[in-house]
Amino acid sequence: MRSITALFFLFCFLVPSALAQLRFGFYGRSCPRAESIVANVVANRFRRDRSITAAFLRMQFHDCFVRGCDASLLIDPRPGRPSEKSTGPNASVRGYEIIDEAKRQLEAACPRTVSCSDIVTLATRDSVALAGGPRFSVPTGRRDGLRSSPNDVNLPGPTIPVDASIRLFAAQGMTTNDMVTLIGGGHSVGVAHCSLFQDRLADPAMDRTLNARLRNTCRAPNDPSVFLDQRTPFIVDNAIYGEIRRQRGILRIDQNMGLHRSTSGIVSNFASSNTLFRQRFAQAMVKMGTIKVLTGRSGEIRRNCRVFNNGR
Repeated sequence: MRSITALFFLFCFLVPSALAQLRFGFYGRSCPRAESIVANVVANRFRRDRSITAAFLRMQFHDCFVRGCDASLLIDPRPGRPSEKSTGPNASVRGYEIIDEAKRQLEAACPRTVSCSDIVTLATRDSVALAGGPRFSVPTGRRDGLRSSPNDVNLPGPTIPVDASIRLFAAQGMTTNDMVTLIGGGHSVGVAHCSLFQDRLADPAMDRTLNARLRNTCRAPNDPSVFLDQRTPFIVDNAIYGEIRRQRGILRIDQNMGLHRSTSGIVSNFASSNTLFRQRFAQAMVKMGTIKVLTGRSGEIRRNCRVFNNGR
């Protein structure tokens, strides 16, 4: 209860403009089983595939950092009408079918009530807890966007300089601490294809043992993938920050956070305290989930998360 209360007051302080409509327990009367339905769908899939935590963290980040948390990423492209899904940065986003199943059950229980954007937020939150990360409450009441265009997608790549990443996060109302928390936390359960970290393999500062192991893996055909956190790849924890401090960050952005003057201290603090990381990760996730949300009568509540209600 203390953690929930603390997050509530943090939410009030950080995002007062969203507070008027987003709130904890938004579906308490209109769809009392909403959160439990999503949690059950996610738990059933997690028992078969623990990698869904990484998938949902990526999905929510890629959705919120384009037009805000409005589920615009979920819209399928159509002939002559591409969507955010059509772009290169979103080609590796997955887990849409889990959102579809949650939506199907929610529409059966409470038609036209629970937004797709809230489903993404709840599913991500639940998958983090299942992966050993912090348990936290998230405010709900988002509505779904009415636009999904590839022209809006401008997401950071794995070699983005730290200063540029700080500016990108700041443009979304996120701090440098939020950035280090979300990038490291997301990568704690993530994977990367070898083609995305060739620059690190050429870096003489990289841990030699890890470098040799990665080079061996990357000799295989079809651009194999590796865990970004070599210690606890299925647990949302602070282990990746310790790896970064030992020159074992696999992506350039991860390693550079451990070297840059604005972020190295944050990396060290998280490496030294999983408790601190868990607290900040929960706070940063709640905050990210409020980026440019649609509430009230804005947007819509989609019946099918892949299609706008008017069929466009």
